Amino acid sequence: MSRLHPLAERHAVEKLGWLRAAVLGANDGTLSTGSLIVGVASSHATRGSILVAGLSALVAGALSMAAGEYVSVSSQADSEHADIAREKQELATDWDGEVTELAGIYQKRGLDGDLSRKVALALMKHDALGAHARDELGLSEATAARPIQAAFASATAFSSGALLPVLAAVLTPVAWVSWGVSLTSVVVLAVLGVVGALAGGAAPLRPALRVTFWGIVAMIVTGGIGRLFGV
Repeated sequence: MSRLHPLAERHAVEKLGWLRAAVLGANDGTLSTGSLIVGVASSHATRGSILVAGLSALVAGALSMAAGEYVSVSSQADSEHADIAREKQELATDWDGEVTELAGIYQKRGLDGDLSRKVALALMKHDALGAHARDELGLSEATAARPIQAAFASATAFSSGALLPVLAAVLTPVAWVSWGVSLTSVVVLAVLGVVGALAGGAAPLRPALRVTFWGIVAMIVTGGIGRLFGV
């Protein structure tokens, strides 16, 4: 028999929502900002121009991520509010029909007819809207859309990933900025791949190799563009 207390049990799927957003945001910040700096540095630009490009990429990318996430999650929140309002109306006008609907959901999950109706009635007497929001619409307090929180988290994740390539550009001698930023970015991408895989309960090798490969491709392409159009 397991010695673990039921409340101590944890599953990787519980972390997938925030994990995906955080890793993707940091990945995007590292890859886009690092690639841009490599492209500018490869064009033989001055250190000042390189740093302006890197900081501009960091700020613009973070704001773009925040704005995109805010708009996307706001649309989700609007849909949730509309569904809740519709459910309130249905509960006010067709209580018996809503009981039958909820009981049908529980029957599909394995309860018999009598028990499913008793459960539906008991839950609806306690919190009718909450029961329908959770079991019919799939909504709960934990999964509710929060646009401002999502925007802030997305901008923070992007900035944290973009900061390291910018710091590498600051600390590396100007003649070696392309190599320094490329190496830093690829290492950070590999670490993000490993961390994301381990936190999600997956083997780390394949995700790390995958993100490292595409990082190297991006650096090569942007470096080539910089050399092609450089002065």
